Amino acid sequence: MQPIVTYKERCRRCYSCVRTCPVKAIKVDQGFAEIIYDRCIGCGNCLACPQNAKVVVDRMVRTQELLTSGAPVVVVLGCSFPAYFHALSPGQLVAGLKSLGFREVHEGAHGARMIAAGYRQALGEADRPLLSSHCPAVVDLIERHYPGLLPNLIGTVSPMIAMGRFIKGVLGAETRVVYVSTCIAAKFEVQSDESANAIDVVLTYQEIDKLFKSRGISPATLGEVPFDGIDPGEGRLFTLTGGPLKVFGIEPDLLDTETITAEGETHAIGIIRDLAAGRIAPSFVDLRFCDGGCMDGPARDRELNHFFKRKLIVCYNNSELPYNTALHYTSAASPPVLRRSFSDRSRKLPSPGKDDVKHILQSTSKFTQSDELNCRACGYSTCREHAVAVFQGLADIEMCLPHNMQQIEEDRGRLMQKYELVRRELDRQMGDNPIVGDDPGIQEVLGLIRQVAPMPTTVLIRGETGTGKELTARGIHRLSLRGDKPLVTVNCTTITDSLLESELFGHKKGAFTGAVADKKGLFEAADGGTIFLDEIGDITPKLQAELLRMLDLGEVRPVGGTMPKKVDVRLIAATNKDLEQGVREGWFREDLYYRLNVFNIQLPPLRSRVDSIPALAQHFLEKARKKLNKNIIGIEERAVKAMQHYPWPGNIREMQNIIERSSVLLKDGVIRLENLPTIFADTYERCADTEVNRRRASFKAERELHVGRTEKNLIGRYLEEAEGNVARAARLANIPRRTFYRLLTKHGIEVVRGPRDT
Repeated sequence: MQPIVTYKERCRRCYSCVRTCPVKAIKVDQGFAEIIYDRCIGCGNCLACPQNAKVVVDRMVRTQELLTSGAPVVVVLGCSFPAYFHALSPGQLVAGLKSLGFREVHEGAHGARMIAAGYRQALGEADRPLLSSHCPAVVDLIERHYPGLLPNLIGTVSPMIAMGRFIKGVLGAETRVVYVSTCIAAKFEVQSDESANAIDVVLTYQEIDKLFKSRGISPATLGEVPFDGIDPGEGRLFTLTGGPLKVFGIEPDLLDTETITAEGETHAIGIIRDLAAGRIAPSFVDLRFCDGGCMDGPARDRELNHFFKRKLIVCYNNSELPYNTALHYTSAASPPVLRRSFSDRSRKLPSPGKDDVKHILQSTSKFTQSDELNCRACGYSTCREHAVAVFQGLADIEMCLPHNMQQIEEDRGRLMQKYELVRRELDRQMGDNPIVGDDPGIQEVLGLIRQVAPMPTTVLIRGETGTGKELTARGIHRLSLRGDKPLVTVNCTTITDSLLESELFGHKKGAFTGAVADKKGLFEAADGGTIFLDEIGDITPKLQAELLRMLDLGEVRPVGGTMPKKVDVRLIAATNKDLEQGVREGWFREDLYYRLNVFNIQLPPLRSRVDSIPALAQHFLEKARKKLNKNIIGIEERAVKAMQHYPWPGNIREMQNIIERSSVLLKDGVIRLENLPTIFADTYERCADTEVNRRRASFKAERELHVGRTEKNLIGRYLEEAEGNVARAARLANIPRRTFYRLLTKHGIEVVRGPRDT
């Protein structure tokens, strides 16, 4: 397992890790920044990610497993521990660690003393500039990026590895060693072949702190216990600036140019570059990659100043400490092997040609040198460095911020144009007031819409199917303060129960079969606007509970997710069911009913809106004319009267469909009673009979009614005798064929025309 992992869902394309990585061991692919481990030197700079997208892998569980395995476990504290555990005395810290289950507690500073002899020997035999090898980040930097300097590295292990080999050499290979420090590169070092089996786990001081808290151990309340092993003496100063030189027995001289000691990323990389280029050739270079040395590593205490931490370490070195030095450490048969070798682990990347770089620059709108802003927003120092990284597969073109801003402005202009076109078309189709009618029922509904629209109140729209519930919801949204925000419409009956929850609340990748990626729900899509849930009476009890949670807390939780997300959504619901009966029978939650039924709008059925039917018919006629691109003059009075007496079980939706169908069938530009379905002719006849009876009609009116019926029956009989052949039926009736056709049209009789008689 790699010591640092990337959480893709947290990555926000800020490219902070690219900017801070000194060796550009970050690959940006599909918007996510991931570590290239065979280029990484473990400096830990990427851990400063503002979104915490990169974190150190927690090794506490592995440590707990070692402590409960039955094998002896020894913990070694890095030289900088006094600067982190400054609130504890050394003896209390040792007591706390032994309370965790560690058999012995050692100071890693003894490792610094052990490697000193190897350094002195190498310096005495040197015939070339030598580089210190106790900093694992520096070693990785040379092995992976400057392999030409491998012969210059002193072939001696780091103090950490020296301690591991020493302890296991004395106590046995079955002993487990845990090393604690501020160094992240040490976590990489223990995974290398050269350092294998010396150290079992590397922890940070923060992880030890967490172990104390998880076990309920407060070291400050414990009595003092001495360290185990060998007193390191001045090895405790190894972590300070210039400390390695003192431990190695090299006396610093202000005028000495043959011995260089430096700390920090800038100095370390600069010196290594100069060495590789042959610009400098000192006898010995002691480098540590972290600014401020080991006590200011990535896992340091960030609240304390560097010089205060230095004072803590100096004071600790000057104090007299009791030591529990067992005989087996002082009488060890042979010292551990502290030699090591180095290998070329560099990764060769392809080199682009001049034309390749030019092509990539042009793809980000950089055609001249003045277009290359070198703004470093992508994480690279220059636009050309970024272009090379794109060619090498380390970066995306989309990382270029100025190019993205230009694209956004262009896209915004195009979207604004499309938005205006769509808005105008919607206004043209819907008009200023899309709800048509002047009957008292619909006027009351319009008044309620105007009253509730500016408020954030939840609205429940009730009415039969086809009465215009969605149209009412759109009217509320358009007149609300959220009118410029999205209106998301969901018909709860058109989506299966298993998918409706995912559609409304979203889901996380892997939440169920087919969830191959994270998906936002419709509530998130409607954030800031309005969501309209049609036929809400059909949702399942489980979904009712989730919906109630959203209404109460204003947050949604994706399917398969654990973290809720805040949303600001106005809810409008509609149903044609009796929710009160649902509450009584138990298929609808009572608490949800009361949360929905804050403001109720009851839509009247079309059969009770007789006065508005002519206006509605004309409205749908206009829509049919535009949709069919057909010349339609109007609707005859008989057809309108039949509509006014029809019960309309499908309400407005049925009326719209019938008028559109009739518009397709008409021939002379006028929708006649004969163009409507047959039931409308029967309705018209019944209403005519009623009208005649009500008015006590004259002999002439009553005669015309009965003559019409008789005429229709006769025409039908002749057609039946002629087996549907109109020409033959006309001859049987002894009237012209054209007259027979007019009678067919008059009475709305449709026939399949047969072959003409010869």
